[in-house]
Amino acid sequence: MSAIGLVDAGGANLGSVRYALERLGQTVCMVRTAEDLVGVPRVILPGVGAAAEGMRRLHAQGLVEPLRTLQVPLMGICLGMQLLFEASEEGKVDCLGLLPGVVRRLHPGVGVRVPHMGWNKLLALRESPLLDGVPAGASAYFVHSYAAPVTSDTVAACHHGGLFTAVVQRGRLCGAQFHPERSAGPGARLLRNFIETDFP
Repeated sequence: MSAIGLVDAGGANLGSVRYALERLGQTVCMVRTAEDLVGVPRVILPGVGAAAEGMRRLHAQGLVEPLRTLQVPLMGICLGMQLLFEASEEGKVDCLGLLPGVVRRLHPGVGVRVPHMGWNKLLALRESPLLDGVPAGASAYFVHSYAAPVTSDTVAACHHGGLFTAVVQRGRLCGAQFHPERSAGPGARLLRNFIETDFP
């Protein structure tokens, strides 16, 4: 069985994502250089923290162009999903540019705290193999202050001071703003779907 490539972008969720994959019976290969991407059938880009620091680390590891030209399914998690987009207001940084849109700060308000932290419901907007077996109205665990806009690539959204993208898919490019490794059954199912789906 080929190993899932897990990009070490310095995020604090690296270990928990690895354990979640291993619980699903997967072998994990840590990706720290472009050479580590050779031969892996799928890649997961986790991340926690600031977009500018995440991109700085990817540049330092020589992973930006290899990720941009990757020919296998790629899933970003939390900050990793945000880095799939064109740019982020956080640090005014250019990201990987694989998905259209700019990541922007969530707006606090009455009853709306930023960072958005805790369980919140997923609102499915279109069909995707990523959501197969995930119950309608399922909740997932979020920790973030910035979010991607809802676009035609949005599979599921979430509401916190406004709608934002919670799950995204364009072909073999996928992402989850929430932490599937901390989201119990729905999170495990999303990861399994990413692993098992034959993306176009």
